Amino acid sequence: MKQLVRPAVSLFVVLSVLTGLIYPFVVTGLGSLLFARQAAGSLLQRNGLVVGSTLIGQNFTDPGHFWGRLSATSPQPNNGLASGGSNLGPENPALIDAVKARIDALHQADPDNSRPIPIDLATASASGLDPDISPAAASYQATRVAHRRGIPVERVQALIAEHTAGRQWGMLGEARVNVLQLNLALEDLH
Repeated sequence: MKQLVRPAVSLFVVLSVLTGLIYPFVVTGLGSLLFARQAAGSLLQRNGLVVGSTLIGQNFTDPGHFWGRLSATSPQPNNGLASGGSNLGPENPALIDAVKARIDALHQADPDNSRPIPIDLATASASGLDPDISPAAASYQATRVAHRRGIPVERVQALIAEHTAGRQWGMLGEARVNVLQLNLALEDLH
């Protein structure tokens, strides 16, 4: 029996140290060295204060700002400690009610906008924390934001174009606009 237990315990201890201590420290160290900004949370600062992260969505509800995707986190929106999708199926009444509520809010904020609402403005992402929207979702909101801020729509469209990031490495994902960075650029106009 000792012949079986000793190697098993030894292997358990070695693998625990290797995968529980050494590997995490090496990966964390390499991440901090090679990707320092991302490893620190990709935080954005204004006047010495952290205003948010480019990696986690913010909850903008003011009609003078661009709105991001719905958040699936609770108890409050964009809760980084509760990352994860809602797991609500497409026919779940709770999901249907959330989408309807968001569509109603978009129509109330901009009743003259008769364009189709881009899907990413009415649904949550898989993580529930998505900081980006599609250029179409940003463009959909441009008129509302411009009118609320008293600036030309063309200037807002230009800001959207300036803050649109293409596909990663030219082939992965879709074009996207970081909502926090776009709203900060709006603030800089005044």
